[in-house]
Amino acid sequence: MPERERLPHEPRHDVVIIGGGPVGLLLACLLARRHLDVVVLERRTARGGRSRAIGIHPPGLRALARAGVGDEVRARAVQIHSGRVTCEGRTLGSMSFAKAGTVLSLPQLETEDLLEARLERLRPGSLRRGVEVGMVHDRGTHVVVEGVERAGDGDAPGGSGGGGAAGSGEPVSVTAWYAVAADGVRSGIRDALGIAWHDRRGRAHYVMGDTRDDTGEPETALLHFEPAGVVESFPMPGGLRRWVAWVRRPPAEPTAGQLATIVQSRSGGTFDVAAAGEPSAFEARQHLASRMSQGRVALVGDAAHEVSPIGGQGMNLGWLDAVRLDHDLAAALAVGAPFEAFDAYDRVRRSAASRALRQAAFNMRMGAPAAGLRLRTRNAAVRVLGIPPFRALLARAFTMRWL
Repeated sequence: MPERERLPHEPRHDVVIIGGGPVGLLLACLLARRHLDVVVLERRTARGGRSRAIGIHPPGLRALARAGVGDEVRARAVQIHSGRVTCEGRTLGSMSFAKAGTVLSLPQLETEDLLEARLERLRPGSLRRGVEVGMVHDRGTHVVVEGVERAGDGDAPGGSGGGGAAGSGEPVSVTAWYAVAADGVRSGIRDALGIAWHDRRGRAHYVMGDTRDDTGEPETALLHFEPAGVVESFPMPGGLRRWVAWVRRPPAEPTAGQLATIVQSRSGGTFDVAAAGEPSAFEARQHLASRMSQGRVALVGDAAHEVSPIGGQGMNLGWLDAVRLDHDLAAALAVGAPFEAFDAYDRVRRSAASRALRQAAFNMRMGAPAAGLRLRTRNAAVRVLGIPPFRALLARAFTMRWL
């Protein structure tokens, strides 16, 4: 789709994306590959924080390949070829991802670096940092995005786009045919549009930390379904391993020593305190927007659905949203930018998000503390899932092939 000169009455851009996280950047790359005029407004002036998401599943890798960064991601990532579930030292089941597709492990911040560099090559200057969006006005024929451009880092928690109260700074006004809100779980755009944010089943607390991998299994995901709560670990680049443990009440500021005690007491594993980074605590929650679009504005990724990170689905689910949006936006712009461009997207992607939420809730229940009959029943179920033909179905679910 070659670029063309715009008529005086037309919006300045084809699509404006609010939020420059992994989903917003991927969507921008996909649209830029079609030579569409896309601009990304990102509140933060610099990327920072911790990488909570590390898992890249086969559908997510295909999306990254479409954006042109698949080979670079593979080169940097660690491949997870298999997984094993244990309880009290006994193996309940194991699986290979050879047929379902290898899962990759790469910190989210590194993936974002690759996507940002790719976008700059495709459409230089399209990522505008330091812009805090206050409102999106749907004019029926186009959208107007208003905000302020700041000099500070703006790196408060909760999202990467905007929707906060506009304060001091240079006013910004951007026009486009369509707007996409990729501004995270606390999406101000979703709230401003009046789209409801519904609680879904699944909530628990976890402590997470990275340290040197001393397991001797650098390509295996280890899940310890212990009576006191799950402890799971995943290989990472650089000879590291991420550990995640269920806790009843997380400490306000967890220490590496506390996480090491949990890992050792439940699983018998080794968590090297001296080599560990600063751990963090988080609450896994689940929500789904009542709709994923309104008029000429669409929600994507965490702005549309909050999925528990247990199972690693959230970022990949957002990338699949972006792939669908890329298709629908290109089709709509090719026929004159109609108002109802997001009708199919809303229906298809909300259905996919509902399935992902159910899968994540199941994952969390399996990792909750258990004793007596419940523990024996759960372990028996895991053993059944670990034998053919159920093993293949479990591997397919773990790698998100069903999405």
